[in-house]
Amino acid sequence: MVLQRDMARPENDLAEQRLLVRQIRRELVQEYRARLETCYEPPIRMMASLVQALERECAERHLDETATRLEIVNRTIGDVNLRLVSECDGAEGGPGDYRRLADELGVALPGENLQGYVATGAVYHWLRDQMLEAERDLMDRGCDPRVYDIASVGNPVLRGWLADDMRQWGLTVGAEHIALGLGATDCMDKVLRGLGALARLRSEPAGAVLLPTPGFNMVESQAAANGYQLHSVETRPEDSFKLTAEQLAAALDENPEVSVLYLTVTSNPSTFAYQPDELLDLLGVLRLQRQRGRTVYLMADLAYVGTGVPAEDEARMRALSSAADLADQVSYVSSLSKTHTLTGERFAWVTFGDADLAGRMVGSWINSTVSMPGEWQLRFMAYHRLFRENPQLLDKVRSLYGMRRARLRAQLRRLDEQYQLFEHIYLDDDTTIYNWSKLREGEDCFSVLEKTGIAGIPGSTFGYSDQYVRFSVGILPVVLN
Repeated sequence: MVLQRDMARPENDLAEQRLLVRQIRRELVQEYRARLETCYEPPIRMMASLVQALERECAERHLDETATRLEIVNRTIGDVNLRLVSECDGAEGGPGDYRRLADELGVALPGENLQGYVATGAVYHWLRDQMLEAERDLMDRGCDPRVYDIASVGNPVLRGWLADDMRQWGLTVGAEHIALGLGATDCMDKVLRGLGALARLRSEPAGAVLLPTPGFNMVESQAAANGYQLHSVETRPEDSFKLTAEQLAAALDENPEVSVLYLTVTSNPSTFAYQPDELLDLLGVLRLQRQRGRTVYLMADLAYVGTGVPAEDEARMRALSSAADLADQVSYVSSLSKTHTLTGERFAWVTFGDADLAGRMVGSWINSTVSMPGEWQLRFMAYHRLFRENPQLLDKVRSLYGMRRARLRAQLRRLDEQYQLFEHIYLDDDTTIYNWSKLREGEDCFSVLEKTGIAGIPGSTFGYSDQYVRFSVGILPVVLN
């Protein structure tokens, strides 16, 4: 008999439905585990496809959506879906009503139902008005966003605004140091492409990229595609999974072909952030290499700088930007995707510490993006004004992240008491949208999903051991009951 949806199911019927979902979960986990023996598939794709298969199977069997939602929790994806935010901490409509964020950030459509809150659409319309004003302003300055952008790095007004933002962290930069990109991933690819091209102009190979692990793995494929070799350094739990100056010095001595160091200042997946003294020590290693006649470029990924305590973020950024003598070999990749929950907008930029280096990198932008989309730039300008005029919005986003991280740790501790899953549930540096934990011997992402219904990403995705797992708080709220 086919089970039909009924939102008024009695409690015992919902319990039966949840048992059916668990049975499906167990069967599909066993099926996908068997696939590991016969074919190679990247771990992140394997887990993502498994979650999709579970949700599809439950839908095809017409199982209760509430039962499915309670028994299959996708914590693989880092992106934040503001439309799914359901938390309301305090009075409805008050400052702790996080459901309003989609409306307050102009993501929600006018009249859209957001988990019981109906969006006004005021910011949605305001952003479009601001795009009109931004276009008029650009035209008055002789900059037409509707024609070909010869340099391809974006209009000088927006780049000047972003330079102002970076100067607040101690960087001595102007619009000429900034190049816009369609997301942080696009920016990193352009930087690697550009540095490789500069090496070829000197009749030198691109060299190699040094990647601390665990780390964001997209850079690996980008580096390989742009002709770099790859070298990794496995960080240690006792160092909070951060690259130490001693490790960096040893890796550079052992691998003289390394030309680029990729560093996530606030780490995905480990959730730990570099402290000012740690960054100064790393810069000291690069300085010593320079004194020896070797230039190692630093590509600093700032994607999660802004998710933590503002004063701590400022301290680490001021340390990173303090080495004026290394400015011509440092690039900073920034994005509004995670810090501002605007993953679909693809707003990002690169700040080059040296204007001459920025100028020599333009060819990478011309040969990839060709010209930045005019409408996208206007949208970017409108959002920049929104956050300049309403800084409390970022406080609210950070508060939501902090609440979700704390709730996820509490949930994992409770599940560990029930199933004995974890050897260590790590705390974080009050940053990012993840939890990074170590599993007990014999456990892996498949067994965690089978027992709890929570899908995470195995450590091998980030160049580390599968005894570790990353869970995201981004896509879904954390339900403790």
